[in-house]
Amino acid sequence: MSADAGAEMTAYVHQAIPILGAMGLEVTEAADGRAAARIPLEPNRNHFGVIYAGSLFTVAEMLGGAIGFTALQLEGFVPLVKSLEIKFLRPAATSVTASTSLTPDEVERVRAEASSNGKADFELVCDVVDENGVVVASTVGQYQLRRMG
Repeated sequence: MSADAGAEMTAYVHQAIPILGAMGLEVTEAADGRAAARIPLEPNRNHFGVIYAGSLFTVAEMLGGAIGFTALQLEGFVPLVKSLEIKFLRPAATSVTASTSLTPDEVERVRAEASSNGKADFELVCDVVDENGVVVASTVGQYQLRRMG
């Protein structure tokens, strides 16, 4: 992803969901069925000096939207989260990056099913990793690409 594309996607998500801007979230990848985003320790630090659990959840959850508006983009459709399970594995005392991906076959399946049925479910598995390469949280999210309007 070029720096311009990353900045453009970051600006879009900050406008669409203002709390992401307040969190300092930066989209670092959103192309070819892959998505990644980073949040800094500040302003996401909690009462004991590590990243707040809700911020870890949010940086992972929003990747469904990043993939939904890039690889899965269909006119008149929006990505929605149906559920997200998170496991907090280690405290995050540095910035973190969340990343996920869909295979090309899964991208095609979701697009075809949504076009035919007006909606399609998909699953994203995500790791949230600190600056030292330690997985601090992992998620499994159930999403849906749905026709709106």
